[in-house]
Amino acid sequence: MIIKWKPLVVNLLISLGVGAASALFTMNNMKALYADLNLPPLSPPAWVFGIVWTILFFLMGISAYMVYTSDANSDRKRNALIIYGVQLIFNLLWSIFFFNKQWYWFSFAWLIVLWFLILTMIVMFSNISRKAALLQIPYLLWVTFAGYLTAGVAILN
Repeated sequence: MIIKWKPLVVNLLISLGVGAASALFTMNNMKALYADLNLPPLSPPAWVFGIVWTILFFLMGISAYMVYTSDANSDRKRNALIIYGVQLIFNLLWSIFFFNKQWYWFSFAWLIVLWFLILTMIVMFSNISRKAALLQIPYLLWVTFAGYLTAGVAILN
């Protein structure tokens, strides 16, 4: 397999850029708020989130690159990458709603929509590249866990 460096770098910059933007837009509220919240059981320490999200955004970028450079039908690739882009926007906005606005129940509902977007993306990616779809599974699992945490915060606060 020949690596196409420009599309790889662009896809990584897009996904990691969304993660960086999320951190940038919420950094004034994130750490202080997380420390002050009543958290549900199994809540990880705050430092875990940065590590996990960086890995997940990296995997997202690799996965999108695999879809983008595949030999699949261009309409199929375009549609899958549109869903990918939409879920990235939902991901970014969730952080703002949760940390900046402190709309916990709204954030939970938003996360449910994000979860279904991720699942849809995985199905669409699997029709193009099984490996690309599999790279998204940790993201779906983490967002499932984030749903538990978000609902817990909404209930406890």
